[in-house]
Amino acid sequence: MITELRLENWKSYEKSSLHIDPLTVLIGANASGKSNALDAFIFLHRIASGTMLTTALKGEDKALPAMRGGVDWAAQRPGSKFAVGAIFKADESTDYEYRIECRVSENRCDVTSEQLIRKKYRTNKDKERMPLSGGVHLFKTDSCQDMAPNVVARLYNGTKGAPKVLGRTHAVLFQLDGQKLRQEIQDGVTLAISRLKEIFYLDPVPSHMRDYLPLSDKLDSDARNIAGVIAALPKAQQGEIEHVLTQYASRLPERDIRRVYAETVGKFNSDAMLYCDEDWQGMGEPHTVDARGMSDGTLRFLAILTALLTRPKGSLLVVEEIDNGLHPSRASMLLEMLKTVGAEREVDVLVTTHNPALLDAMGTGMIPFITIAYRDRTTGHSVLKLLEDIKQLPQLLAQGTVGRLSSKGLIEGSLQQQSFDFEALIEPGNV
Repeated sequence: MITELRLENWKSYEKSSLHIDPLTVLIGANASGKSNALDAFIFLHRIASGTMLTTALKGEDKALPAMRGGVDWAAQRPGSKFAVGAIFKADESTDYEYRIECRVSENRCDVTSEQLIRKKYRTNKDKERMPLSGGVHLFKTDSCQDMAPNVVARLYNGTKGAPKVLGRTHAVLFQLDGQKLRQEIQDGVTLAISRLKEIFYLDPVPSHMRDYLPLSDKLDSDARNIAGVIAALPKAQQGEIEHVLTQYASRLPERDIRRVYAETVGKFNSDAMLYCDEDWQGMGEPHTVDARGMSDGTLRFLAILTALLTRPKGSLLVVEEIDNGLHPSRASMLLEMLKTVGAEREVDVLVTTHNPALLDAMGTGMIPFITIAYRDRTTGHSVLKLLEDIKQLPQLLAQGTVGRLSSKGLIEGSLQQQSFDFEALIEPGNV
């Protein structure tokens, strides 16, 4: 599992970290840096999958859309270098720390340094992790000149490291994957590559989900092929997924849904369509509606649930504005679904939201898993901070729920106050 994302001079961030739990919620005002943090996950996924660093930022036709800001805005201005990294938990006693630093210049992006560290731990009597050593650099690059065509990676061999000359246009991590390496290096590279490749950014577009589309073994980022993915599954697995989809969809307010399913269509049964059967309080025969007649909220919900049900164990599902189009009265049900299905499938979920109803449905028990993005009042840099680490939080919560405080901007307001003055922040009737 990925347990932490690290950002250095990435877009609007100077230096910040995002901790990842089974369900992580990222909140914050518009332009606070939420999307910039999520973009780092997309970048890491692309470079681990073999995409050139420049292409990972610029995109390449419709199959690989450009990242927000492209190459020009990847590094925090006025600098030209940025670094992103992640921590992976292999087991109770082993972590891997990955970091890649890049330089952007003349509309291109190249590696300047990269490393992968293995850290071993033991647990004390309180089951707290205690590091055994400072860690082993499985590989670490030498310093290189900005215009150098290659980079030298030092592969762990118990001494100074075996040098390996590699290109700068792709991540060293990707270039090492599949090569004959010392076992401990191979283990670390394989784990890091697999975890980064299993990051899935989901942005459901209901209008794209209403067409007949081919059978597929992988859900697209916009969920356009949701019917094709479900219909292509083995019958037993398809039945299980359709049962869960029906179980949750029947609790949505839009329709009295009795069944959700996908079926192949056409002469060769190579395309599929998503359907639901409605039965308003048992009045007559169920009425069948295909995706063209379903609401945007229903389609988005089904896309999120399908992604959870089809992602591999150990993956990370990232969804921006998770509750977009969903009725506020179903916030608790959405939260229950994310927790329950995510835990059963062992898929971690990272979401952003502005919805007070969803934040209120989380209750105080979810506070340790909520991170707020905000802009530093002095520098303008984006900052990520765990909600539970805000010193003024108890005083704020005494005046209202997290959802109500967030909707009024009071959490961000408290972070911008050098000396916290609660009365100055809250106007009569604000909470």
